[in-house]
Amino acid sequence: MAKWGEGDPRWIVEERADATNVNNWHWTERDVSAWSSERLRQLLLGVRVEGPEGVCHLTDVSKLDGEASINNRKGKLFFFYEWQLRANWLGTSSSGVKFRGTVDVTNLSDENDEDDLDISLSLCKDQPSTALLDLMKRTGVKEVRRVLGEYVHELKSEFSQGMIFPTADGQKSSTPAPPKKNQVKTSKTQISPTVKCSHSPAPCPKGVLIPTCSFNLKETFQTSTDELYRTFINQELVQIFTRSPATVDGRRGGRFQLLGGSISGEFTQLVPGQKIEMRWHFRSWPGEHYATVSLDLQGRGDETELRMECQGVPKGEEDSTREGWTRFYFQAIKQTFGY
Repeated sequence: MAKWGEGDPRWIVEERADATNVNNWHWTERDVSAWSSERLRQLLLGVRVEGPEGVCHLTDVSKLDGEASINNRKGKLFFFYEWQLRANWLGTSSSGVKFRGTVDVTNLSDENDEDDLDISLSLCKDQPSTALLDLMKRTGVKEVRRVLGEYVHELKSEFSQGMIFPTADGQKSSTPAPPKKNQVKTSKTQISPTVKCSHSPAPCPKGVLIPTCSFNLKETFQTSTDELYRTFINQELVQIFTRSPATVDGRRGGRFQLLGGSISGEFTQLVPGQKIEMRWHFRSWPGEHYATVSLDLQGRGDETELRMECQGVPKGEEDSTREGWTRFYFQAIKQTFGY
């Protein structure tokens, strides 16, 4: 047992205000779905616009589906939220005639900036045409966008207080560093110019013969090789960036299953901080057919260059497999952890 003040600094015991979670190393999570739901309703019901056409305001929120959470790891905050909502609006024209309509937002999430929100407006089916719809499209959309941006700001500032714990000297271990969309350097993804297809079918474990293809990817991450290596083989971290339950046995011969069973396989070679090899299967492929995936990690100062080689993909599945790795692995890891 290490003595007081000795050993790996991640596990050194120190006097703390909360006496737990030393150096904020462990992942902690706070579910803020209930608060978010209530706050979104409050903000939306405060939307009111006025113009020469008349006055419009939101009367109720008829749909609010989604979830939100705040997570802390190593003193950095990460925010996850995804909402779909519908609100009803009532307009009164300058002549006193009332009209009703709806406003829908389908992509309020941490992956989209305020300006990227899809906000659509319409009149109820039994309503005649009215200039109030133009008023809502011209001014109402801006107001809805503004209050949704206010929700995100409150989530990342006021409501996140307490997620970064103080140390013994009363100082916080770090300032919040939520990942931003523009930090995802997808421009560094390089796909090999040609996809190599084998003319001779590749045997599956049970002798099933199918034609296969292979492809290569290259991606750069703003983190160390050791940290990126752990992200792929640690069950807790995999569940975080896939946002779904997963089973990951991070050892040679260990099995994994993620994304609701859509992906499964086995680790065949693990070299910490350097290399990961696996047998990898997608649910729509023939039952016992596995591709061979190799991930090579090369340190470049504060960056890690990942080179991926995927062999044995069923012919015709290479594009979807390549896109899946780019979106659900590489981009998801960057957006989640800020790499």
